[in-house]
Amino acid sequence: MFPHRNAPAVRRLACLTGALLLVAGLAACSRGEQGGADAMPAIPVTTVELQMQSWSDTVQALGTVKAHESVTVTAKVSETVQRVHFESGQEVAAGAPLVTLSGDVQQAALTEALAAADEADRLYKRQDELARQQLIAASQYDAQRATRDAARARVQQIRAQLGDRVIRAPFSGVLGIRQVSPGALVTPGTPIATLDDTRRVYVDFPVPESHLAHLAVGQRLDGRTNAWPERGFEGVVSTIDARIDPATRAVTVRGDFDNADRALRPGMLLQVTLSRPERLAVVAPEISVVQVGNSSYVFRVTDEGTVERVDVSVGSRREGQVEIASGLEAGNRIVVDGTGKLRPGSRVREGALPDADAGPPGDRARQRVPSQQR
Repeated sequence: MFPHRNAPAVRRLACLTGALLLVAGLAACSRGEQGGADAMPAIPVTTVELQMQSWSDTVQALGTVKAHESVTVTAKVSETVQRVHFESGQEVAAGAPLVTLSGDVQQAALTEALAAADEADRLYKRQDELARQQLIAASQYDAQRATRDAARARVQQIRAQLGDRVIRAPFSGVLGIRQVSPGALVTPGTPIATLDDTRRVYVDFPVPESHLAHLAVGQRLDGRTNAWPERGFEGVVSTIDARIDPATRAVTVRGDFDNADRALRPGMLLQVTLSRPERLAVVAPEISVVQVGNSSYVFRVTDEGTVERVDVSVGSRREGQVEIASGLEAGNRIVVDGTGKLRPGSRVREGALPDADAGPPGDRARQRVPSQQR
């Protein structure tokens, strides 16, 4: 009878003991999970602390060299070449005779016109004396004066025709290859030679409209050409076009270059570099910026030793560095290398990256921001 009376108490004690064991087990599991999370190893990465740096970005473009003044010298009349006064490549002064065309007919006409003009002038002077004495009618005197003026105009006309028979340099410059020889028949528009004033040259080149606010007349330019790979040419912005090309969204800029030694020749391809004034900017290693589509971001290290994703706006690039236009500030520490295995909240530590963490070169290259035109 004794065991039967104590059976409910025994059952209650057994239930209580089971409940205590269950609670203890759950607490142990919870502590184990928490301890496992805290024990996750930190990912080794390379970091850098951002600082304000002196920064001067550039815009590069290609343009064709053109002479300050350039023309193809041509004949004005149909005539035979009598004499050529220059050699190919010769430097000439403004007004120098280049080619003399045959003008025998015009010369004979000039002799006749001069004689007629002298006779008309002699008769006019005689009529003038008679008119003063009122011995002739005023109409007769006026007619003789008109005859004299017409004779003089005829002389000027023939002299102008003879002037067209001497082809002269319109300005100082260097002549190209001679295109005519003595005895050749030329007609209006026949090329004689090219003439270029190359003491100064200019280059027209496109600049994206996004840089328009930083363009100014007088801005310094640097030029380089494959013909002189070790030499730089200094120039200045002389003109900024008033319109933007709607197809390319670029504005045409003209740069002038001194060319006293004639090193730059018309038609030569010139690489032009336009530099903006130096300024202070937040600069980061280009490899630290990850691009996904049109957005860019970096991993910033927090005070707790974890990383957070920060979207950034990048500016210009040069020599492996990139300007951070917005999103970061000086003093921020960001991950430079090792971003491939990071996620927001990942714990990191400074340290060398094993090859496995660094990932294949192709994967790491895809993480970098593709270079753009400077």
